[in-house]
Amino acid sequence: MFRKEESRTELGTVRIHKNVVASIASLAATEIDGVKRIGGDFKSGILGLIGKKAIFAIKVGFDKNEEVKLDIPLVIQYGYNIPDIANSVQESVRNALEKMTSLSIKDININVQGIERG
Repeated sequence: MFRKEESRTELGTVRIHKNVVASIASLAATEIDGVKRIGGDFKSGILGLIGKKAIFAIKVGFDKNEEVKLDIPLVIQYGYNIPDIANSVQESVRNALEKMTSLSIKDININVQGIERG
């Protein structure tokens, strides 16, 4: 069900699961000042209340060329410039994923789902 990014070394195979990619993206996104949280729908709100990670709100896909595509739903803090925050999140996520996984990133789509007071 979950597709795994795989590479082969002389010592064996290294696999990076989609949940790992989503986890890195979640951590990188929430480091940006102005991001209130990942996800803004009812399901992600309930998961947050019961202690589940925001990684389930992030959609991760691999295309036929093994490039990564991410869809990240965000709730932004009131008073911040939405395009600036979205661009900062895209850059942060791209840098973190390239540094930690060496994966090729195709798209990082930001879906602003809400605004909340800090």
